[in-house]
Amino acid sequence: MSKPEFVSLNIAVLTVSDSRGEDEDKSGKLLVERLTKAGHRCAEKRIVRDDVYAIRAVVSAWIAAPEVHAVITTGGTGVTGRDGTPEAVAPLLDKVLDGFGEIFRMISWQQIKTSTIQSRAVAGVANGTYIFCLPGSSGACATGWDEIIAAQLDRRTRPCNLVELMPRLLET
Repeated sequence: MSKPEFVSLNIAVLTVSDSRGEDEDKSGKLLVERLTKAGHRCAEKRIVRDDVYAIRAVVSAWIAAPEVHAVITTGGTGVTGRDGTPEAVAPLLDKVLDGFGEIFRMISWQQIKTSTIQSRAVAGVANGTYIFCLPGSSGACATGWDEIIAAQLDRRTRPCNLVELMPRLLET
């Protein structure tokens, strides 16, 4: 049995922040570097303020674009009054990938102990597009990409991965 070929995906990156501009956006830059190094393409990179409707507008446009296969957001997943990424994204999801947040927090426990309860990292599928919402720190983005997302967005990962399911995401 031959090993499957790598499939390069178009991945959009959204940084959610009220205070970061392009120069200060370490997390967004880290994600773009990691995904391109893995062989994927950055479909688009944006920074948007921590506002539920601003976040939802950008993510909605990307999930409506057939050329975008996945969206990764960074920031806005905490518990303060301005943190609204999960609330922005949740209504858009057709399916929630509960295991993503669970595994993210399990891995984070090894690094930051009980502080991991402050993370509301979530993931799901909307209109055939995978969406991953990560915390805003570059360490959290590295953990999310290196430990979970990279393998699941690689068709060669066994026993299974999210890429091999892509042709079936819009089945009815």
